[in-house]
Amino acid sequence: MEKGGRVALAVLNNTTIVGFSVLGYPDENERWARIGGQIVMELVAVEVVREFRKNALARRLLAHLFSDTRLEEKIVYLAAYSWTWDLAYSGLCVQSYRNMLIRLYSAFGFLAYATNEPNICLKPENIFLVRMGKHVCQEIREKFKWLRFGIFF
Repeated sequence: MEKGGRVALAVLNNTTIVGFSVLGYPDENERWARIGGQIVMELVAVEVVREFRKNALARRLLAHLFSDTRLEEKIVYLAAYSWTWDLAYSGLCVQSYRNMLIRLYSAFGFLAYATNEPNICLKPENIFLVRMGKHVCQEIREKFKWLRFGIFF
């Protein structure tokens, strides 16, 4: 991950991390880095300790990350793989968990996009979500559209 990433922490009593979120640049070998210019970022992780999940910490961590107005010049993506979801603890079925994630991230401007990225395509419940910053130019938007399907210019 290149320099310039961001981390938000949820800390209990100034001693215990109970949640975190990480925003970073994709590895240079990933397709998402092909646009260059540090325009594309990945929402790498949003994690909250099980006992604190009903306190809207994930939403607050995301709100902190996305309060940075410089992200309006970026494309931020996330890949949500069903095999990483805590279905047992949540008590949700795969589709309900997927819908919960879509609701959470859509509050921050993320939309589901199609892609042929192999890991996303492995299971129909996996999701590729993207947040296009308000100031991302049309040329970059177009490049990203093709990049989603492995077409590089």
